[in-house]
Amino acid sequence: MSWWQRAGADPAAVAVAPSILAADAARLGAAVEAVDAAGADLIHLDVMDGHFVDNITLGPHVAAALRRHTRLPLDCHLMVTDPADYAPRFADAGADSVSFHWELETDHVAIARRLREGGCRPGLVVNPRTDIGPKMRDVLGAFDLVLVMSVHPGFGGQAFDPSVLPKLQELARWREEDGLDLVLEIDGGINADTAPRARAAGAQILVAGSAVFGGDDPAAAIAALRSEG
Repeated sequence: MSWWQRAGADPAAVAVAPSILAADAARLGAAVEAVDAAGADLIHLDVMDGHFVDNITLGPHVAAALRRHTRLPLDCHLMVTDPADYAPRFADAGADSVSFHWELETDHVAIARRLREGGCRPGLVVNPRTDIGPKMRDVLGAFDLVLVMSVHPGFGGQAFDPSVLPKLQELARWREEDGLDLVLEIDGGINADTAPRARAAGAQILVAGSAVFGGDDPAAAIAALRSEG
């Protein structure tokens, strides 16, 4: 059973998704293989275009290359100004889920539909300072996940912002009230200290970069993230 199937059966299921943004860029394939062997549930890819955020990271060809190094789901977070163009390209490259930002002026539902038609799970991303409300709630049925950023996107290694936790709680409430098949994800400053708070607020996928790749024992780091504290 895949992690996605477990999540559908158990809303309390928790996954760890190491972010390769914190890995050695010269050894990405080996880094992915290492965290796969260490017990990761997904591999998180941060895609930045230098426009939506200041940094530039990787393209679809890197996702395709990493696909050959693991059978784990590739979870792509697009920090790009044109997700309508890039989202299908990452799906074609082997991504299992592709998330893009709510803050963009675009047809979010149309992009989600196109991803789903290609066999890829669509997700929405919301920044720390972005409010959620009825407009977002109305479209959540088109998505499989919502990624709540607990840092301002663009660079790794930032400190966790606890002010986003009520947002996770609200999304979890909407999921229950509206009967949504929706997974909640959090990214930014996640480590053994902050993970229990994120889980308590409703997060099911914990994206962690420095906490996993910053030490010598990724298996221990992943186990610590799963611990209830």
